[in-house]
Amino acid sequence: MALFVLADPHLSFDTDKPMDVFGDRWRDHAKKLKAGFEAVVTDQDTVVIPGDLSWGINLAEAQTDLLFLASLPGHKVLSRGNHDYYWNSLSKMRELFAAHGHTNIEFLQNNAIRAQGAVLVGSRGWFADPADMPRDADYAKIAAREALRLEMSLQAGQSVADGQEMIAFFHFPPVFGDFVCQETVELLKQYGVRRVYYGHIHGLYRIPRVRVYEGIEFHIISADYLNFVPELIRV
Repeated sequence: MALFVLADPHLSFDTDKPMDVFGDRWRDHAKKLKAGFEAVVTDQDTVVIPGDLSWGINLAEAQTDLLFLASLPGHKVLSRGNHDYYWNSLSKMRELFAAHGHTNIEFLQNNAIRAQGAVLVGSRGWFADPADMPRDADYAKIAAREALRLEMSLQAGQSVADGQEMIAFFHFPPVFGDFVCQETVELLKQYGVRRVYYGHIHGLYRIPRVRVYEGIEFHIISADYLNFVPELIRV
């Protein structure tokens, strides 16, 4: 039994959003994703998928994508990315999976999940560069909200950790290039988190897989960076 991670599936079975416009690595990426899961993940393992699961703008459009993920090997822990527009109701998503007989799905949102000898915490985070965010978004307000959600998750994790390692998962990188979300870093340090996994960044295949900042490891695990094979992070 092992813990894996992979972010940004960017599935679009029922929407017209071909990902190969972003480079040849994305060509037939759903097939690559299925092969990658089947190569390394068993049904006794857990896979964390931190956001950008589907291009669907509502649950009907995202349904095929979400059920595809559920059909892959392993117990999945899903969290939200900036493109998961359908993500409005956890109860409706739970109903969708239950209606199709999938009991291998959990959601990481304002909570903590014990899995494979570790405690999973985290939040979506927000854009590393304010210039990249939607024009009508209030950067400070959203960043503060995400910090609050992270602290809720960390508090929940601390209450159940019982000596187990807390591992944090974000969609956006808290540390990347010259950007540092120091508020997030301080929270991670306060709660003793030493490993962080993030997605969102695409096309930069020569950057180091791991960056250490103030004693914390920050790992990039975007699907295209991993060539669509989930990364083992705990046995």
